[in-house]
Amino acid sequence: MPHNPWQQRKIVIVGAGSVGATFAFALAQTGDFEEIVIVDSNQALSEGQVLDLAQGFCFMPTTKMRAGGIEDYADADVIVITAGSKQRPDESRLNLLKRNQKIMCSIADDIKSQDPKGVILVVSNPVDILTKVVLERTGLPANRVFGSGTVLDSARLRYYLADRMKVDIHNVHAYVLGEHGDSEFTAWSIASIGCIDIDQYSLTEPLTQAEKASITENVQRSAYKIIEAKGSTYFAIGMALVKIVSAIIKDKKSLLTVSRLITGQHGIDDVCISLPCIVSKDGAQLMPNIHLSTEEQQQLVESANILKEQYATLQVE
Repeated sequence: MPHNPWQQRKIVIVGAGSVGATFAFALAQTGDFEEIVIVDSNQALSEGQVLDLAQGFCFMPTTKMRAGGIEDYADADVIVITAGSKQRPDESRLNLLKRNQKIMCSIADDIKSQDPKGVILVVSNPVDILTKVVLERTGLPANRVFGSGTVLDSARLRYYLADRMKVDIHNVHAYVLGEHGDSEFTAWSIASIGCIDIDQYSLTEPLTQAEKASITENVQRSAYKIIEAKGSTYFAIGMALVKIVSAIIKDKKSLLTVSRLITGQHGIDDVCISLPCIVSKDGAQLMPNIHLSTEEQQQLVESANILKEQYATLQVE
């Protein structure tokens, strides 16, 4: 996705609900895009969200924002799909599948009809399966269609680890891999504080296995806890999306655990799942030579098998 610095950078956000609007709010404050377009099947909602945000433009970097339509997909640098049904209290992300499949197919068909040139980022849950739906429905290259994956889960992990290890969160390097959902896991073998293996970090008491299990569970249950308390999650995912699209539009080559199609790596094939990727103007490229422990490798394969089974059911129906 080469970018002429003299051309305006344009992003289309599909979905004007809580996640889409919060993302638009966070993104507008960065100045990364000169034009932000919100598309929603409910035109009044997208127009209302735009008006509400636009009336605060004097407090933000200069940008344009408007409600748009499918024709805006054609020249967008990035298309971010947040549309879909909300996750209900105690509902797994995989149970959202049947309710969101039809929505995602319709959006993907609209995008394909406009022959898009940009990168497509899928956020709607269950994100791994819906990313594959969009990828196959549009027929675009795998590097250009990927999901938000476990970027937010990894941020949650870093939050808990920074609190436990009494260190700046920006110096915590740790990743949640696999499905963005119940079968995700913490890759402890590649976790570190700065350049120090997390098990070798000596300024606090070492993490016990029980603590590691508890932290992983807290990460996995975070969304459920927030949904139970306030109905949905949107602040942290909005900030995570800013991180991802900034890496794309600024060609940062950031290492992020997005969900993209895997074709043979780690013994996994034909499934979208989260592994460390380099995110840039070219989309998401899988990071080579990630060495996981034997247990983590098994967890990754098991997570992939769960997603493949769910997707196969989707194909049959």
